[in-house]
Amino acid sequence: MNPGNKKELFTRHPANPILTVNDWHYCAHTVFNPGATKLQDGTTLLLCRVEDHRGFSHLCAARSANGVDGWIIDDHPTFESDPINHPAELWGVEDPRITYLKDKAEYVITYTAFGKAGPGVAIATTKDFKTFERMGLVMQPDDKDAAIFPTLFDGNYAMIHRPIAKSGAHIWISFSPDLHNWGGHEMILPARKGAWWDANKIGLSPPPIETDRGWLVLYHGVRTHANGSLYRLGLALFDKAHPHTCLLRGQSWIFGPEADYELNGDVGNVVFPCGFTIGEDGDTINMYYGAADTSICLATSSIKKLLLWLDYDGREVTNLEEIEASEIADA
Repeated sequence: MNPGNKKELFTRHPANPILTVNDWHYCAHTVFNPGATKLQDGTTLLLCRVEDHRGFSHLCAARSANGVDGWIIDDHPTFESDPINHPAELWGVEDPRITYLKDKAEYVITYTAFGKAGPGVAIATTKDFKTFERMGLVMQPDDKDAAIFPTLFDGNYAMIHRPIAKSGAHIWISFSPDLHNWGGHEMILPARKGAWWDANKIGLSPPPIETDRGWLVLYHGVRTHANGSLYRLGLALFDKAHPHTCLLRGQSWIFGPEADYELNGDVGNVVFPCGFTIGEDGDTINMYYGAADTSICLATSSIKKLLLWLDYDGREVTNLEEIEASEIADA
């Protein structure tokens, strides 16, 4: 394989879309952007964003023995907004990412709470995806595209997120001793400028993937053109012990909308992953993504393949040279 051939990095599953709103047992408009995890019994669970006919979103669980078909879908919303106790969720909850925390033996869900002030980052925890404990808003609007690392760093949890700052929409990291209080905010990956495929606006896609060489971070870049916006995926590698340090950043995008179900839908030209699982071989990546804000799809790759490609197409990142120092100071 030529590691520079981006066409080979992810392979779409022939059954795509693997889930559509027609699979739901109650009335809804579209399903997309699922968080993903493997339960202790090996079942794949997707926590799907479901948009109703008002335009508001909630989350609904779908379970499968093989992660491809035979989905068992909750017959009612699994996690709904709670605007009375959490006003930041007035207009819904969106785009979950799931991380299993071994130290707590529970799953932590980061999601976008959509309220009058705009989108913000909220956290909830669960052990069974039936009952949930809300922590509420932890990053104020405008902020989204957040996920927790599965390990502690010097006793602290770490979270990647994407606030909107004066300098633009870049990827940041923050740290917390308890998942409630966050600090140590630092920009770790800037959107590039000019003609780049990821110019001006980027954000985390699935949670970071742990490898022997560091943390693989799949992120989306948005390029605006005459017909609207185009969402594609890129790749970066961060230091395993120091997750704020970017070691390699790919220059080219590695996955973008090409299939009809990605090009056409409520929001065309969008592939938007929020979750992944790792195969029994410890290498296969099963990436679950929303297609055109309308359906849920699956594409596969491997950790080895992505690392090989980064060695070919990536370059070392020693500073945030794409952003002027004055702009960072204003962020």
